[in-house]
Amino acid sequence: MGDKANAHPGAAGRATAADHPASVRNVVLVGHSGSGKTTLVEALALTAGAVNRAGRVEDGGTISDYDEIEHRQQRSVQLSLVPLDWDGYKINVLDTPGYADFVGELRAGLRAADAALFVVSASDGVDGSTRMVWEECAAVGMPRAIVVTHLESARADFEEMTRICAQAFGADDPDAVLPLYLPLHGPQGPDGHASVTGLVGLLSRRVFDYASGERKESEPGPEQLPLIETARNRLIEGIISESEDETLMDRYLDGEEIEFTTLVQDLERAVARGVFHPVLAAAPAAEGARQGLGTVELLELITGGFPTPLEREAPAVTTPDGRERRVRACDPDGPLVAEVVKTASDPYVGRVSMVRVFSGTLRPDETVHVSGHGLADRGHEDHDVDERIGALSAPFGKQQRVLTHAIAGDLACVAKLSRAETGDTLSAKDDPLLMEPWEMPDPLLPLAIQAHSKADEDKLSQGLGRLVAEDPTMRLEQNQATHQVVLWCLGEAHADVALERLRSRYGVQVDVVPHKVSLRETFAAGSTGRGRHVKQSGGHGQYAICEIEVEPLPGGSGIEFVDKVVGGAVPRQFIPSVEKGVRAQAAKGVAAGYPLIDVRITLRDGKAHSVDSSDAAFQTAGALALREAAAGARIHLLEPVAEVTVLVGDEYVGAVMSDLSGRRGRVVGTEQAAGARTLVRAEVPEIEIGRYAVDLRSLSHGTARFHRVYARHEPMPPQLTDRIREQAQGNA
Repeated sequence: MGDKANAHPGAAGRATAADHPASVRNVVLVGHSGSGKTTLVEALALTAGAVNRAGRVEDGGTISDYDEIEHRQQRSVQLSLVPLDWDGYKINVLDTPGYADFVGELRAGLRAADAALFVVSASDGVDGSTRMVWEECAAVGMPRAIVVTHLESARADFEEMTRICAQAFGADDPDAVLPLYLPLHGPQGPDGHASVTGLVGLLSRRVFDYASGERKESEPGPEQLPLIETARNRLIEGIISESEDETLMDRYLDGEEIEFTTLVQDLERAVARGVFHPVLAAAPAAEGARQGLGTVELLELITGGFPTPLEREAPAVTTPDGRERRVRACDPDGPLVAEVVKTASDPYVGRVSMVRVFSGTLRPDETVHVSGHGLADRGHEDHDVDERIGALSAPFGKQQRVLTHAIAGDLACVAKLSRAETGDTLSAKDDPLLMEPWEMPDPLLPLAIQAHSKADEDKLSQGLGRLVAEDPTMRLEQNQATHQVVLWCLGEAHADVALERLRSRYGVQVDVVPHKVSLRETFAAGSTGRGRHVKQSGGHGQYAICEIEVEPLPGGSGIEFVDKVVGGAVPRQFIPSVEKGVRAQAAKGVAAGYPLIDVRITLRDGKAHSVDSSDAAFQTAGALALREAAAGARIHLLEPVAEVTVLVGDEYVGAVMSDLSGRRGRVVGTEQAAGARTLVRAEVPEIEIGRYAVDLRSLSHGTARFHRVYARHEPMPPQLTDRIREQAQGNA
């Protein structure tokens, strides 16, 4: 690992197809926006020889040339893959966005990786959302390590940052989060801050000096040894406590010097098992330098301490009809089981799918079976189709470098899978299989849109279909009640990227309009109405009179129509016409233009003409009768109410409950949850929580989650009812 006596020089830089799963490492970078993940990837690529000293790949681009939107917004918005070659290993580095709106990309990265590297800024610390991701990884036993960046900051303090990480990530065992190295500082600058020029290995007691731009190894000076002994002893104790050799601790306590190789082997095993989490430091290379500080140590940790794909148990696999299927984990000769972890559109080659191969070997130009993913509720249709695989490649910025194959455990990009979407399973066409999907966050911020012009309207449907195919965290809704097209997103930044992709990638300009909730109307008390439709204009006239009685019903009853006409006052053939007219008027509304629900409408009496009565006349009379009944009654406007559950840290419970009350919500209960959190249950009008996804994130500093489900419609407060009626009359 990073304390090995000899560092391997950077391997020259073209990603190739892996020959065996044991030579592959899949690592995902996790951290908040601005923590330095992308800069770290570029530093690792320089050390591994994938880019030159100017940060350029062989074709002249950079590995960070991913997406035009990312360049405009100056932040990562999607999962990106950077394959590196180092010391005979292929390292697939997955860089994830740090902004909470793109947590779907993060989840995809966690699915594709076998270990996680948490990137923490020495000047910013650990935020709540990063802690939540750590807990997710801990729940599934994913190996994790921590790298501290921004050591050049005047506020940077590596020892303090290590203590913060142990407190944030090592709640159960602080001795499981310890540094492998301590930074060495150069002379102080004019601002009084001393830059970090090297590292001292705690296990090897060796100094790794990066001041010259290349890593140089030497013995520590006498003045440095006392500084590292306390940290070294604590590290050794932490490693031994996780050792599978139960005699090791007794030998150490008896004063025996444990061999360096034994410590390194036990450290590597503890990291791979996910029970020990080393802390490292890293910084980008200075201008003209060949290696960034700590990058060699980090690459050695990844290759020596992180697990191979052979050590990861594959997600559950079934046949498309639901029968369980056992597949040997990571067998290149086994049945093909691969998963699309990301879908993107390239302006030159079309759709490109990033695929993790869990079993078998994927080869270009072969036909595979694509199984759907069970996200039909988000606009992604389930499907089971055969498709021919295009070229396999490894991405380097905007370039795709051709691969001859992708074995189990490896990642690759696949061109021209026109039907496959994120989350889909690829398998042999004669042996179709389906992988258990990973959990997707629920999009809870509505974005109502409409085409900007007729030309955009013609392209809107196709553009939206391609947009949601790329992003399973987005849900497309065609709301029949409000007649709006609604994109449900994870937050404002997510919505902005969706609109920008529609415009720049698919050529569709849309306008954002206010989101409507599906209001309803009902009678507050019983009423009667008389509908009279009598016209004579030569020839056959129109004649229909009907009298109705309206009474409210319990919520969820809908509309009941009852015929209580006696004596044939309304001929039998026209009673369905009255019902049709009444229901048509109820659908249009009787007060503010919202559908009428939960009433019983009884036809009591009426009159007909032997010549001038007709189906159309009685439909009109029925509608007039309902409108007259509404004119003489008090009409309630009903608003949808949602059952909301909020999972929030105990320190924010009071603020969340106060905020819900301010939204006319009723807190119906709370219960304790794991990790010093509370589950708050409330009933809140939907009109009050349109932006709750954004507001809750601000209120809880990104640490709370909520879920909503429709409960029922309830009467709105009179002042809101009056305001909406005035708006309806003003728009009439």
